[in-house]
Amino acid sequence: MVVSPQWRSPALWLLAAAVAVGLLDDPLNLGLMDPMRGVMVFALLGLGLNIVTGFTGLLHLGMAAFMAIGAYAFAISSCDIYPFQLGFWSALAVTAAIGAIAGFLLGAPTLGLRGDYLAIVTLGFGEIVQDVLKNLDAITKGTQGINPLPPPSLPWWGENGFGWQEFGSGERPWYWLFLAITLVAVVACRNLERSRTGRGWLAVREDQLAASCMGIAPVPVKLVAFATGAALAAIAGGLWSSLYASTGEPGNYDFQVSVLALCIVIVGGIGSINGVLVGSVAMIGAANIALPKMASWLQQHGWVNSGNVLGSPNNWKYLVFGAVLVVMMRVRPEGLLPARLERKAIAPGGST
Repeated sequence: MVVSPQWRSPALWLLAAAVAVGLLDDPLNLGLMDPMRGVMVFALLGLGLNIVTGFTGLLHLGMAAFMAIGAYAFAISSCDIYPFQLGFWSALAVTAAIGAIAGFLLGAPTLGLRGDYLAIVTLGFGEIVQDVLKNLDAITKGTQGINPLPPPSLPWWGENGFGWQEFGSGERPWYWLFLAITLVAVVACRNLERSRTGRGWLAVREDQLAASCMGIAPVPVKLVAFATGAALAAIAGGLWSSLYASTGEPGNYDFQVSVLALCIVIVGGIGSINGVLVGSVAMIGAANIALPKMASWLQQHGWVNSGNVLGSPNNWKYLVFGAVLVVMMRVRPEGLLPARLERKAIAPGGST
């Protein structure tokens, strides 16, 4: 993959900030590595949704289902209680393939629908997946979740020479791994956007009839978008389950996760890759970093206590998300980093 030399600013600034966090977290005792991994997982989920909704213009409300499929596909292909017992990287590749197949199978019979009708179908698919995972306990272990899952391993020169070394429980190697995978996903999405496939997505989004008249077949284009977005969501689910060594219960992948992914895309800017990164930092960073630190500060000063309903940041986050969306729709409806500004910045002769 070739990265355009005109790929500038917000993404590079965010990468620089992420590298700074990785280097300075321990010396300064910032405590940011752990919550930032959640930010990167949801950035992957947002990138998948951005391909379907941002590039192709299809309202998708079931991304949590593909995240769940990815988590359970990774667990079943790698956990010791199943016969496959693949390593981390092989299991992650299988997870991406299964996610893409699931996206294709959902998209094939539904892409004749548009707008609200497609949104309702994808929403229903998300609920169906949850119920299937709960009730298929002979395979998925029901609400118990599948565990333990193997950690990643990387080639390393150790005491016994060169070989594969598994990650421990420390946050640092996990952080750099998640950052590297997110960076690869961003570069892949950028190259896809600039490819013939990406131009087909944008053409279908702008005017499907005009795209058909120009020789672009809308259905195959949409199917590729569905499969690609589902693969990214599945990878996010696989990484999430690997991080916590368990899939957790199926209820962890409910409709709220899909809405959160949609909020990330809307706040960042629909159709903007850099906007998805900014949106994930804004939304998940607020929930996983800002609110817990604020709650801790308020508790230290005796203004709230842990027994109070207001003392838990989890009780605030959806209020904050809703307020942010209302303000965004009133002040900046195109998002923090609209796609039109991003395309202008990377166009030949455009400012960066």
